[in-house]
Amino acid sequence: MGRVSRRDFLGTGALAAGALAFGPGFWRTALAAPASAGPGPYGAPGPPDANGISVPPGFSVREIARAGQPVEGTAYPWHIFPDGQATYALNDGGWVLVSNSESIAITGAGSSAIRFEANGRIVDAYRVLGGTNINCAGGRTPWGTWLSCEEHDGGQVWECDPLGRAVPLNRPAMGLFKHEAAAVDPVGRRLYLTEDSPDGCFYRFTPTLYGDLSSGTLEVMVGAPGAPVTWEPVPDPSAITGGPTREQVAAAAHFNGGEGVWYDSGFVYFSTKGDSRIWSYDTSTSVLDVLYDGVATPEAGLTGLDNITVSRSGDLFGCEDNGEEEFSIGIISRERVASRFLTVSGPNHSGSELAGVIFDPSGTRMYFASQRAFGTGAVYEVTGPFRTDPPAGATTATGDADPLDPNKAGTAGGGADAPGLKISAARRVRMSTLLRRGIRVNVSIRQPGRVTVALRTTDLDSVVRPSGTREPKTVTLATAQRDFRRAGRYKVLLKPRGRIRNRLKGRGTLTARYTVQARAPSGFVQVANRRVRVAGSSARKR
Repeated sequence: MGRVSRRDFLGTGALAAGALAFGPGFWRTALAAPASAGPGPYGAPGPPDANGISVPPGFSVREIARAGQPVEGTAYPWHIFPDGQATYALNDGGWVLVSNSESIAITGAGSSAIRFEANGRIVDAYRVLGGTNINCAGGRTPWGTWLSCEEHDGGQVWECDPLGRAVPLNRPAMGLFKHEAAAVDPVGRRLYLTEDSPDGCFYRFTPTLYGDLSSGTLEVMVGAPGAPVTWEPVPDPSAITGGPTREQVAAAAHFNGGEGVWYDSGFVYFSTKGDSRIWSYDTSTSVLDVLYDGVATPEAGLTGLDNITVSRSGDLFGCEDNGEEEFSIGIISRERVASRFLTVSGPNHSGSELAGVIFDPSGTRMYFASQRAFGTGAVYEVTGPFRTDPPAGATTATGDADPLDPNKAGTAGGGADAPGLKISAARRVRMSTLLRRGIRVNVSIRQPGRVTVALRTTDLDSVVRPSGTREPKTVTLATAQRDFRRAGRYKVLLKPRGRIRNRLKGRGTLTARYTVQARAPSGFVQVANRRVRVAGSSARKR
């Protein structure tokens, strides 16, 4: 993978648009549970249109992309199973919509983008990330990149250029687990991450250098709602020897299916699908609260909460993924009234779910995905009289933290304590060589530390998801662990043994990755990943 700097990302032309900052007082009032059920600010959804979508009076819907078909005005075929999305303002008044594909690499996966002119006309569509698996949600960064999250054990966060010009970069220091979504706190200079598992955790990541996600400290939340919580370092973010990250800290708080996450004014909000809740974490007091509980207040009518977003007017919109025949994008208005904004039903959406709700930079167009519409998915645009007036007390927050401004960036947790890890190894190896002699990985560290090296693949096994689709399972082919007493360059041998060795005999070509984790005496952890192609016997005969 090519090397791309933070400045390369920012030089592509995509801009991080200013966001409204509603303030902690507003959100404690607007989202305090329980929200009362009642009519929303736009009225009830009307009858279904030709798309099977019901919207309030004055709103209209257009399909902008359908899986497997070229995006209108382009030759680019849209990806299947669209999920998390984000928008980015451009210098010419237009914008870009980035969308994930919750599928596997062989069927496309990764992320694609659609570019719009200022008048809303589509002018281009293209890929921004490929070769990844189960890209669920993600998050937009203040420095203008898209974080695409893989939702499987061993899944990574990929940092992408919304314009598709810079090479995507994997960010293994942010942990290898069932990533769902990410949000950036530009004041605290941290990122918050959800995990979509019935026993998932809530994480925060502090980069060594704010704006550079290549290294840093991953922590997990410990504690319970209603009181200050604490954070403990994840011992093995790479999950090579410590097991799943959610099981490594005994006292870690667990959440039933972490989904969308959003930051505003010192508060981090995230949803959990399994119990239909919206949570609030106060970054200044470290207090965790439940702001909305759909199970405790069924009259509110919002269940199975998935991706969330907030409009310019302070209304929170959330996607339902609840297995019903009719599902909705719900709204919790700034007046504390919960209702359905739009509903989706009919045979074209059977077995689907809603995802990726997001507004364009102007706040006048809403985008969302029906993940399995027509069997493989579609993306829609909703236009109409959306409220864009900010609530009382809201301010516009722009340029909260420019990662390239030396007066604002600085370091945040690491710096000279980082192991200074660098790795190199063959990018292609024969299966026979791997089994007979193994692979030597060159590891360079700038201070003493413990180094763990693994060769892993997602090409050998898979597991069935609740939806019936399959997701890859990470299999470790070989591991090695060494304690180095001084800085320097070392060679570490990886060689499959036992049952794994027997499984690989006679196998065809597969894609694997080297995962190397270095822990400094200070406790600081750094992780690096590189892909390697293991050529099977059939490849040798060509």
